[in-house]
Amino acid sequence: MKHIYAICLFAVAMLTALGASAQLRLASPIQNHMVLLQNSTVKLWGEADKGTIVEVTASWSDNSVRTKSDKSGNWSVDVTTPVGSYTPYTITISDSSSTITIEDVLVGEVWLASGQSNMEMPLRGFFNSPVEGANDVFANPEGSDHVRMFNVRLSQSHNEERYCEGQWLRAIPAEVKEMSATAYFFARQLSRTLNIPIGILNAAYGGAKVESWTPREVLEHYPDVDLSREAIDAIATHYYRPMVMYNAMLCPLRGYTIRGFIWYQGCSNVGEESRFVERMTNMVNAWRAQWGDDKTCALPFYTVEIAPFRYMSPEQHESAALLRAAQHTAAMTIPNCAIVVTNDLVEPYERDNIHPMRKEPVGRRLAWLALHRDYGYEHVACYSPRATELVRMADGSELGVRFENLPNGLNRWCDIEGLEVAGSEGIFYPVTDAMYEWEERVLRIHSEFVPDPAVVRYGWGDFKVGNLKSCEGLPVAPFELRLE
Repeated sequence: MKHIYAICLFAVAMLTALGASAQLRLASPIQNHMVLLQNSTVKLWGEADKGTIVEVTASWSDNSVRTKSDKSGNWSVDVTTPVGSYTPYTITISDSSSTITIEDVLVGEVWLASGQSNMEMPLRGFFNSPVEGANDVFANPEGSDHVRMFNVRLSQSHNEERYCEGQWLRAIPAEVKEMSATAYFFARQLSRTLNIPIGILNAAYGGAKVESWTPREVLEHYPDVDLSREAIDAIATHYYRPMVMYNAMLCPLRGYTIRGFIWYQGCSNVGEESRFVERMTNMVNAWRAQWGDDKTCALPFYTVEIAPFRYMSPEQHESAALLRAAQHTAAMTIPNCAIVVTNDLVEPYERDNIHPMRKEPVGRRLAWLALHRDYGYEHVACYSPRATELVRMADGSELGVRFENLPNGLNRWCDIEGLEVAGSEGIFYPVTDAMYEWEERVLRIHSEFVPDPAVVRYGWGDFKVGNLKSCEGLPVAPFELRLE
């Protein structure tokens, strides 16, 4: 009996020892088909037994990199990458007991895409919400080596997670349909221009608020946010919960070497414009800090203006306009940030569809920002015209709007949509004809219904479609200006 008892104790001890042994494990995005940032020192990391030597060998180099896991079993190495190309590589990672080989690794440019449903929206679309041009993409995808995307599975957590579920998708017919449409078109434009592979880390969650993507240490300073587990779980609208998307979907990506961020979000913060700029700024700062960029702000952060949508009743028709204004203010005040305008990218019948179908122009405009600002393509126009000043013209019956980012004038002077003028009483009338003058560099605005004009606005409303653009094809940003 004692002999049997001793055997049982030995078996339990062995199982405990085996359970304590940490199998070699890689960070979630380090998988087959991944894309690494070119001409960089990139981080690869994971877990192993504590105190174990981990060796990493990339097929583009004759040298291996070795490190020792720490007392918790964590390890990381820095690997130097070559210039981007379509050459597939392998990376072998081994410790004393196992070896993992990562196949079909490409080197190119890498960006992180995040936000809410308009970034999450895949090329296949949502139910009753198609993506324009998707079928053409399915028939003519870029190919497995041009665009790749690591899709993070939707999840929430009360704690900062080290791992997430996800996989690298390739732009082939069987996989491309699950890629974020906006991020795909962004990556496709970059790949076509730069002629190298583009990788996207896609972590987006439909309906998520800015607070959902913000870490605890920042949210603790917000008086209206209760971070107790009970309070968070009690928020019935799951996508409004603070912090939990950051913990579950962004934290596992921290450290993956990227060129920058693209962000499409804001719908769920409509009505909260007074605090949006501060909270957006805090979120961006926190993200950059997680990538070791809290000092220089070298990682660009490019955002997308929320599209026209009928959010509120007519009595509250300015709610989205005020949030868009806050988005533009954030883009101008956050270092190394810029914004894409979208008021020309919806159809009238989409006023009740928060997922407009035209995602390709959004992705292209994001790519134009990156090409102009980060890749040396200064001849590529990327900034929308922005109204800066309202002046009264000499005859008194006309107003003039001055713009920046308008070197060659506007695309039209008749059949204008979205432009309105009012007198001091605040009753607005549409302005369908207006002339942009070369010498004075103002858009002259006149209305027979407003003899003493005082206010001009454009694209100012929840669902206010516009068609006024620069000659380079970039839409005028929404504005409301009053005479001083």
